[in-house]
Amino acid sequence: MDPFGDALLAVRLLKRDPAGLGGMILRGAGPGRDAVLAELGPMRRLPVGIDDEALIGGRDLAATLAGQGGTVRPGLLAQADGGLLLVSMAERMSDAVAARIASVMDIGEVVIERDGAGARHPARFGLVLLDDGQGKERVPDRLAERLAFRFDLSDVRLMEQAPVTPALSRGTASSSNIAPVSGTPGQARGDGIRALASVSLALGIDSVRAPVMASRVASGLAELENRAEPNEADIATAACLVLAHRATRMPSAAEDDAPPPPPSSSDGESQIGDTLDDVVLEAVTAALPPDVLAAIAAGAGRCTSNSSGGGERRKSPMRGRPLGARAGLPRGGARLALIDTLRAAAPWQKLRGADLASGDRIAIRRDDLRIKRFETRADATTIFAVDASGSAAAARLGEAKGAVELLLAEAYVKRTEVALISFRGDSAEVLLPPTRSLTRARRSLADLPGGGGTPLAAGIDAARLLGEAVRGKGRTPFVVLLSDGRGNVGAEATMPAAKAFGASGLGAVFVDISNRPRSEGAELAAAMRARYLPLPRADAVGLRDAVKAAQ
Repeated sequence: MDPFGDALLAVRLLKRDPAGLGGMILRGAGPGRDAVLAELGPMRRLPVGIDDEALIGGRDLAATLAGQGGTVRPGLLAQADGGLLLVSMAERMSDAVAARIASVMDIGEVVIERDGAGARHPARFGLVLLDDGQGKERVPDRLAERLAFRFDLSDVRLMEQAPVTPALSRGTASSSNIAPVSGTPGQARGDGIRALASVSLALGIDSVRAPVMASRVASGLAELENRAEPNEADIATAACLVLAHRATRMPSAAEDDAPPPPPSSSDGESQIGDTLDDVVLEAVTAALPPDVLAAIAAGAGRCTSNSSGGGERRKSPMRGRPLGARAGLPRGGARLALIDTLRAAAPWQKLRGADLASGDRIAIRRDDLRIKRFETRADATTIFAVDASGSAAAARLGEAKGAVELLLAEAYVKRTEVALISFRGDSAEVLLPPTRSLTRARRSLADLPGGGGTPLAAGIDAARLLGEAVRGKGRTPFVVLLSDGRGNVGAEATMPAAKAFGASGLGAVFVDISNRPRSEGAELAAAMRARYLPLPRADAVGLRDAVKAAQ
């Protein structure tokens, strides 16, 4: 694989058809990404925190107040018509902004209907999203689906790069030696589309946009070499560029689930189509990116979540990420959106008798007032409830301690709080109240004793009470219960405690650390409304990764 060469090839294609291909995602800051951006040339920049007025457009306030009627000013999307928009730190883009951009990309124009103004502006553009997310942070799914290309250039070292072939940097053979897929242009195009659709299905890609964009890429590759029709290598290269990073399963798994093939036909067209499918599928399988292979191996498919393990999002009238303005009174801490208020009042000045040309004051009424809106993200607190009884210690308490310490280290880096509850003997104890002190947390883990009975009900109750207290302080709790699920102290109270936990609505994961998981753990997890993770053989790192995936 040559992600740098592929990215340069994608740049050439994207410049020819920015709106049709949607754009590209470039992950991994470094000289490789800088070189690709240099090849893309000058682009308009789109801030992730942009407001609706700047993004979509709206009434031109200065022109309106100057008596020039309902002049409408186009936003950034309309200004980028025919070109590319660059978005840095795209993983931080809000869902609302991503939804507005995706809507405009789908219809190819911006429709403005606000503040008494109406207008339509063409807006066919491509996006270049720079993804610098950590962990599970990713660009918004609704945008990633509409962009043809994605490249991870984290490991690219320019000094190691050989001269890049302008086109077909991968493929089964040199393009000049490959004939079109079939004898007529119509058959060639039809065979290619069928092959791309078949490979998409084999890779578990459920979006029809992917094969459509791959078909456009194949046509673009042919045009780069002054050919009227894409050949076999064009289709294979297009599939590698567009489909490989979207795979959610290995083709062999798909074949196992597929129905038996129909009887062989004497028709030569069917044989040609099957051969092309095999060639394209083989090329794509060889080009699957390492992160996609790892995700498939973990059974998670393509990682598309933009969650970072943080707390829930909440609306706020005073601080946080700007979300635009709405009608309302500036009281109770809400802040006046002055420009939006003036924009709402401007169209009505003549009706209100204000002569702005002669210096009259602007007549603003109660209905014109707008207040700012913000979105904040609550701080997260991870609560570990560790079964330190004799049965758990005999199983894998050591691995559990290691996993907790690894998670604690990452929680400290993300500035989230952690807490630790231990239950053994006949009670549960909060060994570590919510804190960001990694040193203190590690000391508590080192002193964590093992042995005795398993008061599982007491441990679940303690986790619930602490979680509710954390939630009462405006934070978002998440409980990680590590146990073998076999309570023997107050066992009759275990299931009621689990049901009470489930009724509390707290987020949780039940990690069954016993050597041979039995039904008790799954039943408890169901009662707690928690995700059940039986991990009989995982080490500390495996436990850490499983909990992160569930959180």
